[in-house]
Amino acid sequence: MLPPVASRFVAGESAATVLEHARQCNEDGIGVICNRLGEHYHDRAPADADAAAYERLAADIGASDLRACLSVKPSQLGLLVDEDVFRENLARVVAAGADHGVFVWMDMEDHTTTDPTLDAFEHHARERGGGVGLCLQANLRRTADDLRRLADCPGKVRLVKGAYDPPNDIAYPTQSRVNEAYRADLEYVFREYDGGIAVGSHDPEMLTLAADLHTKYGTPYEVQMLMGVRETAQRDLASVCDVWQYAPYGSSWPAYFWRRVLERKENALFALRALASG
Repeated sequence: MLPPVASRFVAGESAATVLEHARQCNEDGIGVICNRLGEHYHDRAPADADAAAYERLAADIGASDLRACLSVKPSQLGLLVDEDVFRENLARVVAAGADHGVFVWMDMEDHTTTDPTLDAFEHHARERGGGVGLCLQANLRRTADDLRRLADCPGKVRLVKGAYDPPNDIAYPTQSRVNEAYRADLEYVFREYDGGIAVGSHDPEMLTLAADLHTKYGTPYEVQMLMGVRETAQRDLASVCDVWQYAPYGSSWPAYFWRRVLERKENALFALRALASG
């Protein structure tokens, strides 16, 4: 059972709990991106099992009135087992999404997975004329070129700063340089894309820049934030723009929970207070 201290960042252990969380978020005008926790599989069985779970979740969302979609990790669908396993399982999930009218996001993991992830996204986006999205990380030096490559591609792009720690020869070494790249990437997509832009950031400066670029270019966009982080701001933003919350669920919650706790001082203080009171 999920302990109360983790419920700020994780929407329960089952599909039913994440769907109920989506229903509650929808009441505040916020859509929910459902991610089943699990990654870095080196055996096919768990990858196949998670793909099947996503197929069932797509059917459940499609049968509901929920504003919700899916987000998958390549290593969760078997990329570290074999690229063919990843492609087969991703095709299953994307097909289920298309069958039930449910959008499918592809998360981006460490830099060693960038090329197969981008290639798989482009294949499905062009084959289906959309219905899928891809996360790109502004800390990678290649991202500006990847954005140009995808400028005429159907589907959506989620731009984040990047949570991994790639080598300096392929990534910007300082946060100030990452911020500079993020601003430049935002400017490019708002200027050159017709739509399909997701601003994945909790940084007020970047959210203000996105709003200004929307005013300047008229390009539609959405804001995406994590469950448990700046949720008051999420509700406030939902009154003026399209907001989606990334909500993980599943039995593999401990590693994700502690990653969230350790990444920000405010999260650590929340967890300590909750533990002390419980």
